[in-house]
Amino acid sequence: MNSLTDNSLMLQVKAGQIEKMGLLFERYHRALFAFFYHANGHSAASEDLVQNVFYRMLKYRHTFTGEGEFRTWMYHLARNVLADAAKKHKASRYHQDVADWTEKIAGASTADGSLQQAQDVALLHRALARLSPDQREVLVLSRFQELKYEQIAQLLDTTVGAVKVRAHRALCQLKEIYLKLENGSKVREL
Repeated sequence: MNSLTDNSLMLQVKAGQIEKMGLLFERYHRALFAFFYHANGHSAASEDLVQNVFYRMLKYRHTFTGEGEFRTWMYHLARNVLADAAKKHKASRYHQDVADWTEKIAGASTADGSLQQAQDVALLHRALARLSPDQREVLVLSRFQELKYEQIAQLLDTTVGAVKVRAHRALCQLKEIYLKLENGSKVREL
């Protein structure tokens, strides 16, 4: 059953075999959680947003044609869910819970990890949070979700070249922010 492609599973869901959505959920719920967590930094909200994406997949299953990749269609829905959530909760800021986030994504406890590694992850997450939403989105899709530039270009309705430029600029900006935060924390330790 696991040898079925994502497209064929979604086409079966579209045809009324709703139970096949469970396989898609198993394949993608962690990746979607990571996508949302990078965007909002809050575990509970990210879990809710993942559920909303799968709800919308069921609701809008008639729009899936099977011509493009399922992942691109799924992330298109995820971006819409994220935009809708941002409109609803524009004034509220979420607290960062890096340990919980790491546990969810890795599926394992971080208790055996070093303190330095946990601090580095927290610093990276703080740096990501300081990027503009567009920069963060391109980095999350390309680096963390491992989407190809062609998929991201289709998702963002732009060219592959534009995606490469955005990703490069976002990575440079992330490095700059990270180094500033790192130097700031070293100064405080002294």
